Parts: sequence; structure tokens; C-alpha cells
Amino acid sequence: MNQEPKENKSKSTPVYVKYIGLSFQLFGVIGAGTWLGWWLQQKSDMKFPVWLLLFCFLSIGIAFYQLWLSIRSDR
Repeated sequence: MNQEPKENKSKSTPVYVKYIGLSFQLFGVIGAGTWLGWWLQQKSDMKFPVWLLLFCFLSIGIAFYQLWLSIRSDR
């Protein structure tokens, strides 16, 4: 008789904990990218915020790519 071990649900973490952590990760990536863009913009003394826009949108793209990878791995 092959009995597969039952999963103990009381020891597994709830799904919402993973997504709360993922939200903080997204916030951190976007915040760090925006801060880096702002810092470079202050150092460059340009009137148009090229660095701020570039790093802001780049960090948003990276954050959503990480979100997509995380959701895809849950299937």
C-alpha cells in the first residue's frame, strides 16, 4: 500500500503572505530606480528630467517583469 504523505496545511504559509512580500518587492524596485534617476538628474544639471523618466520607466518595467515571472511560476 503506497500512501502519499498528506500535506500539512497548518505549516504551509498562506498565499496572501507571498503577494504581500511581492508588493514590497515591487515598491522597492520602483522606488530605488526612481531615486537613482532623481539622483542622476540632480548631478547632471539638465532642465529636462531625462534620467528621472528613464530610470522610473525602466524600474517599472523590471518590477512588472519580476511580477510576471512570479505569477507564471505559481501555475
